[in-house]
Amino acid sequence: MIRAENLQKVYKMGDNLVKAVDGVNLNVFEGEYLVIMGPSGSGKSTLMHLMGCLDKPTAGEIYIGDVAVSKLNDAQLARVRSKMIGFVFQQFNLLPRLTALENVELPMIYAKVPREVRKKRAKELLTLVGLAERTHHRPTQLSGGQMQRVAIARALANEPQIILADEPTGNLDSKSGQEVLKIFSELHSNGLTIIVVTHDPEIAELGERVIHMKDGRIVSQEVRASVGNA
Repeated sequence: MIRAENLQKVYKMGDNLVKAVDGVNLNVFEGEYLVIMGPSGSGKSTLMHLMGCLDKPTAGEIYIGDVAVSKLNDAQLARVRSKMIGFVFQQFNLLPRLTALENVELPMIYAKVPREVRKKRAKELLTLVGLAERTHHRPTQLSGGQMQRVAIARALANEPQIILADEPTGNLDSKSGQEVLKIFSELHSNGLTIIVVTHDPEIAELGERVIHMKDGRIVSQEVRASVGNA
């Protein structure tokens, strides 16, 4: 599903070069629930951005399926993101002027899905995440947990094969966080590939495989279930 080969991402900070990702080799298998852990500055979010085609590597290569990401232009990267990957972020990233329904519709508008089709699918997705009664509420009228569930519905809009989540419970109370994690587990059981970036050990308990990063490198991994050919 995703393959990283000697992946590097280097940033220039003044006169210094910072290796945010430093020689990472990683396979993510179809249908896997992978958790990436590490302290702040370990490179875990940078790695997620590279895997999600939000950024390009400085060196090495990352493959989404058989597609080499570094060879793609911006328009091609956008198409890969639209068709294959759904994103869930800590800050929700909902547009405040749009209703929950309209926020979920947005990726489908960019994908040129017909209006009636996208409205029907958006309603179905909001029902899936338990927000059938909140379709016309704006983000300011929703709790943190509800906003994150809208964000999950939006991530599913274009029927991606992969969900990438960066600290998805970081701004939530314990109850709301558990509700969000339950949705991820249900999506995984239905065959989606789930990749969660976190520093929370409780989230790690849900993963089939947990990799630990430090200083831009993978320093260890734990396999909790059979994944792919690992």
